[in-house]
Amino acid sequence: MENPLKVRYPIVIRATSLLGIFLIIFTFLLFPRFLNEVVFDEMDQVIIDSIDIPQTQQMDQAPPPARPSIPVPSDDEDIADDLTIDEMDFDDIDWDAPPPPPSGPKIKFIPYDDPPKAIGGIRPVYPEIAQEAGIEGVVVVQAFIDEKGRVKETHILKGIPNTGLDEAAMDAIRKTRFKPAKQRERPVGVWISIPVNFKLK
Repeated sequence: MENPLKVRYPIVIRATSLLGIFLIIFTFLLFPRFLNEVVFDEMDQVIIDSIDIPQTQQMDQAPPPARPSIPVPSDDEDIADDLTIDEMDFDDIDWDAPPPPPSGPKIKFIPYDDPPKAIGGIRPVYPEIAQEAGIEGVVVVQAFIDEKGRVKETHILKGIPNTGLDEAAMDAIRKTRFKPAKQRERPVGVWISIPVNFKLK
């Protein structure tokens, strides 16, 4: 005897497959209608609020710096191709080392009420070499004048080297007698800076 399940199984499978297909088609046919009705109903209820957005203020930016100019080769034919820089003659250059910076004396500052004054003025002798070369200028000499008005030490603060003017200024100051500086009516030895002017007539 044949099993009834085996006989009915293919028929049941076919029937349920057909039924499932019809249900899917029916669902696709009906669903868009319901979807459209729901969407349109919801769209009627949506209210759009308008919001005023303030305009943003644009900041003026500084212009960028100008680009540096790039040298461009010239097409001018007037420039000679064999243009060269003259060779330097290094024999004419004075290679002597510059004089060392003035170290100056170790000066102890002594306060005073009245500065020392030259008696009869300072009379330097103008060197002949400087006169012939037409050299003029001011030499500043620092000198120590003791309590008797005598010049004990001299140093050049600002000079004109290799002209003889520095030596002439120091000699003139050494030969000059001074009225000494006073501190509370008492003579004291002090350091002072004395400018000596050399000017051609």
